[in-house]
Amino acid sequence: MTIRLAETDQEIQRCYPVMAELRPHIRESEFVSRVRDQQQSGYRLAMLLVDAEPVCLAGYRVSENLAWGRFLYIDDFITRAERRSRGNGAALLDWLKREAQQQGCRQIHCDSGLQRELAHRFYERESMPKTGFHFAAPLNGSD
Repeated sequence: MTIRLAETDQEIQRCYPVMAELRPHIRESEFVSRVRDQQQSGYRLAMLLVDAEPVCLAGYRVSENLAWGRFLYIDDFITRAERRSRGNGAALLDWLKREAQQQGCRQIHCDSGLQRELAHRFYERESMPKTGFHFAAPLNGSD
């Protein structure tokens, strides 16, 4: 098991099948360019590799606000369905906690859809309790 950032276009593209389990609305043909666009605002894509294949991903960014100070925000977190319950997610989350500390962060945050009850249990088991609600409103007819 190895954890590192996906930095080249080829490495990012190899992450697509895993990310598609979480974000099926993103087309494979646009995945690399969307990651590259987000990287302009600090997004990083960490991958946990087993036998040189990505099986768990975390898209994250470091930010700062008045409520939390400096924090690491997890945009995307997914383990391949057939690779769950093997410690991969916990290992990647531990890596993110170390990364947050190295970046001078005081906290880690993420949002998770209400329907993702298994993910909620995972986060709570990994010492990330629910602390609030996320609210959203579509604009100009978008979803």
